[in-house]
Amino acid sequence: MEQQRYPIGRFAASGQLTAKQREHCIEEISTMAEILREKVCNLTPEQLDTPYRVEGWTVRQVIHHLADNNMNAYLRFKRGLTEEAPIIPSYREELWAELSDYSEEPMETSLMLLESLQRRFVSLLRSLEEDDYKRTIVSLGLGTLSLDTALERYAWHNRHHMAHITSLISRKGW
Repeated sequence: MEQQRYPIGRFAASGQLTAKQREHCIEEISTMAEILREKVCNLTPEQLDTPYRVEGWTVRQVIHHLADNNMNAYLRFKRGLTEEAPIIPSYREELWAELSDYSEEPMETSLMLLESLQRRFVSLLRSLEEDDYKRTIVSLGLGTLSLDTALERYAWHNRHHMAHITSLISRKGW
């Protein structure tokens, strides 16, 4: 069960990122929507509504969650860049996944949102100076995070959910 829940392992921060590590995270963020689209474009509605694990979200819910999470990541970064150690709001992702848009909205809506968000987010990230990544945000659940750590966490989060989808596709032989 742990392997299905955390197929790439749990998040572990590296600390202060090197320029190369930072660029790797940004590159992962920049390509995620395209890779996701490739992985899910040929899935049937039944396959999209298959949970990636027992008591887990469906593929469709994961896609919508990725759009919501990337939107939150982008806004949290902007606040971190324009405010002094802002307290960033959390959200009840498990309850968001139960809202009707997660079950009724076509996945294409969230894929287009992800593509647009990633263009804006990556443009912002690539415009930053090294000192900008030392700025902090405060998460009620995680404590104080540098923008470096937040960047690394967001890149991991995308890989984490992509692995949910790709491991399901592999296990099912789709």
